[in-house]
Amino acid sequence: MREDPIAIYSEAEETSQSSTFWILLRAYISAMLQWALPVALILAVLGIWEVSVRLFNVARWLLPPPSSIGAELLESKSLLLRHTLVTLEEVLLGFALALVVGIALAAAIAYSKLVERAAYPFIIASQTVPVIVIAPLLLIWIGYGIWPKIIVVVLISFFPIVINTVDGLKSADPDMLNMMRTLGANKWQIFTKVQVPSSIPFLFSGIRVAITLSVIGAVIGEWVGASAGLGYLMTRSAPQFLTDRVFASIFILSVIGITLFVLVVLIEHYAMPWYQWEKRDKALKRN
Repeated sequence: MREDPIAIYSEAEETSQSSTFWILLRAYISAMLQWALPVALILAVLGIWEVSVRLFNVARWLLPPPSSIGAELLESKSLLLRHTLVTLEEVLLGFALALVVGIALAAAIAYSKLVERAAYPFIIASQTVPVIVIAPLLLIWIGYGIWPKIIVVVLISFFPIVINTVDGLKSADPDMLNMMRTLGANKWQIFTKVQVPSSIPFLFSGIRVAITLSVIGAVIGEWVGASAGLGYLMTRSAPQFLTDRVFASIFILSVIGITLFVLVVLIEHYAMPWYQWEKRDKALKRN
């Protein structure tokens, strides 16, 4: 007796749908468990902090509890928002300029040995001088506008972009380079067709570091001299013993840094899907 092919197809389809459902459910549970531990750890730290401050009667001006910091975020939301927008503008403009300068320097260094020998010492030297020392000079030379803060952000954040991108440009597959030369490609064609694509993962690695350093650079610039921004607000609040406001500013800066980092990771994920597949395949092989 022959079986009905339609029934066999329906049964196979139901089995496939059931398997897909359980696979997605396991993936969802796995993702939730990965986030559960960090969230639980953060809640535990906040709970211990809150209880300890209240149990030992620590003065609010010395160490405010998380509940006081949360109340300050709500009560001073207009003030904090105004200063947050100023700092965010400095971070984004400084990072954008650092990205342009970093990529241009990296391309020039990787393309020309002469530029590498001439520029690399100055790039390294720029990181040996503390930025907190350079910032007052920028105020003398440029003034109290937004540009000293942007320059501080650039000085702090361009370095990882340059170093990582240069490493990426020099990490191109030697066999691919030899094949391009055999096919008659010139130096510029090899640079644009082989070296640049191979450097993109390295570039994003540098960007992830640079975007978080940009927040630090903006705050340092505001500490030295500013009339607005979260760094300025912190320097004004600390002498007045408004410690909860200082902690609220720190919390907002952390949120800005984490948010920008996550945005870079998402852009990297969608800009380089092939690279994500390769990493996933390597992880599966290791397991």
